[in-house]
Amino acid sequence: MDTPRSLARSSAVPAAPAAPSRRAVLRVLGGAPILAALPVTLAGCGQPAMPPEAIAAWQGPPDSESDVRRWALSWALLAPHSHNLQSWRVDLSTPGEILLRCDPSRLLPETDPQSRQIMMSQGTFLELLDLAARERGQRCEIRLFPQGVFAADRVDDRPVAQIRLHPDATVPRDALFAQIARRHTNRNAYDPQRTPSAAQWQALAAAMAAAGPGLHFGWVDGQDAATLARHRAVADEAWRIELTTPRTILESYRVLRVGADEVARHRDGLTLLDAQVVWLDRLGLFDRRQAPAPDSWATRSQLEAFSAKLASTPAFFWIRSDDNARATQVQAGRAYARVQLAATAQGLAVHPLQQALQEYPEQAGPYADARALMGAGPAPQTVQMWARIGHAPPVGPAPRRPLADIVQAG
Repeated sequence: MDTPRSLARSSAVPAAPAAPSRRAVLRVLGGAPILAALPVTLAGCGQPAMPPEAIAAWQGPPDSESDVRRWALSWALLAPHSHNLQSWRVDLSTPGEILLRCDPSRLLPETDPQSRQIMMSQGTFLELLDLAARERGQRCEIRLFPQGVFAADRVDDRPVAQIRLHPDATVPRDALFAQIARRHTNRNAYDPQRTPSAAQWQALAAAMAAAGPGLHFGWVDGQDAATLARHRAVADEAWRIELTTPRTILESYRVLRVGADEVARHRDGLTLLDAQVVWLDRLGLFDRRQAPAPDSWATRSQLEAFSAKLASTPAFFWIRSDDNARATQVQAGRAYARVQLAATAQGLAVHPLQQALQEYPEQAGPYADARALMGAGPAPQTVQMWARIGHAPPVGPAPRRPLADIVQAG
C-alpha cells in the first residue's frame, strides 16, 4: 500500500516516500551550474509520460486467455502493495489450484520489520483475485497458511494461501470488480472544502464490513476539527521521522526507479520520471546510496510539501483489528482493498499513511499517538491501516510487472 513514500504510493496501498523534487535536487547540488550542464532541450521540461510497457497490465488480461486462473490473476496483480514491491509469487503447477507465496526478496525490513504491511499486501491481492473469480462464475476457496503460519517477526517460503476455483453459477458478482482498473493511489493535494458525505462514508463502511468480522472502520472529518488537526500533526511527525532516519529513507531509495528505462525494466517500486533528475542521476549527481541531511533543502522541501498536502486533507479513515494475527493482517488487506475500490466508485481519492503505524523504534511516539487517536486498546488490538481521503483530480496507474514475472509454474 502506498504512503507518502510512493508511494508510491501507489498507486496503494501502500504508500512510498516522495523522491527529491527537481528543484530540491538542483538546489542541493548547486542549482544553476548543474542546470547549465544539462542538455538545452531539457530546460523547463515537465515529467515525461509513463512508459507504456510499464502499465500495460492495467489493460487487463487478453481476450484469448482461456485459463480462468490466469485471467483472475491478471486482475489480482493490480492490487495495491507497500512501496509497490509486488511481493507475490504464484504456483499454478496443480490444475485448478493457485498457491500464493510471498517473495522473501521483496520485503521492507527497516520500515516494516514484522512484515505486517507485506501480509496486508497479500490480502489486497487475494481480494482482487476473489472479485475477478466471481466475475467468471467461480467460487474462490481460500485456505490461509496451509503449511503453517509465519512467525510474528519473519516471513518464509511457505504458502500464504492455497486457492481453489470451483465453477458455481450461484456465486454473486461484486460491483467493486468494475473499479479495479480505475483504482489508483492519489498522493496529491486534495480539495479541503469537499468532505466525504454521510452516504459516501456509509458506502465505504459497507464495503469493508463484507470483508468479515473482527475489523472496525473509523473516520474523522471537519465536523471534529480538533481531532482532524491531531491526525494531521501525527502524520506530519511520522513522515519527518521516516524521511530523516537514514536507514528508512534509504530503504525507499533502494526501490526508487529513476527514468523511463529503469521504470520499464523493473515495473515495480517507486517511480521518478522528472527529466532533469534523470540527467542528474546519469551524471552521477543524484546518489541514491546516501541519505540527504535532515537540515538539507531537499529534506526540508519534502517536509513542507507533505505538510501542505496534509493541510489540504479534509478527512482520514482507518481500519482497526481486534488482534494482530497473520490471518488478521491478510484480512485487513482484503478490507482495505474493498474500501479503496468503494472510494473509487464514489469518486474519492485515497492515500495510505502507514508511517505512524510502523513498528520500528524511532516511530514509537507517533505509533502510540495514532493508536490513541484511532481507539486502539491494549495489544493485541492494532491499527492496520490509516489513510487520507478526499476529492482530487485523477492520477494515472503505477507500474506493474507482467503476469509471467509472478507465475512460477503451470
